[in-house]
Amino acid sequence: MAMKIRLARGGSKKRPFYRIVAADSRMPRDGRYIEKLGTYNPLLPKDSEDRVKMNVERIQHWMSHGAQVTDRVSRMLESAGVIEKKQRANPKKGEPHKKARDRAEEKAAKAAEAASSPEPEEKPVESEPAAEASVDDTPAESAPDAEAPAAKEEAKTE
Repeated sequence: MAMKIRLARGGSKKRPFYRIVAADSRMPRDGRYIEKLGTYNPLLPKDSEDRVKMNVERIQHWMSHGAQVTDRVSRMLESAGVIEKKQRANPKKGEPHKKARDRAEEKAAKAAEAASSPEPEEKPVESEPAAEASVDDTPAESAPDAEAPAAKEEAKTE
């Protein structure tokens, strides 16, 4: 019989509460178990002593009888100092995705351009005449628009 020390979920919807149990690996997650070994309440703060309660002697007893510990329970046991920490291979941990990398590259390029431009005062001077030109263009563009509705009204009256 393959034994596991694992979490069995209890609690209501959106309010999880877990029992640390020794169970046959073929049984359902929340189903029949052989012995309750502790509790885990993820809703409590991480520094609370009531967050994880374990009967360490019984856990070691079941481990000596060949019970396999699930990853989440093994992390709890590692933090309690019962078992030594395992080396986990996750080479992409914390690596940003493509969009985040692109944003970082753009930000770095803009920062490099800002640092390389010796006189940032010249740019606003160049933008002022462009702003004046756009102001001159707007009345000319709005005049045909003003005539168009009048032409449509004349067409309707005929």
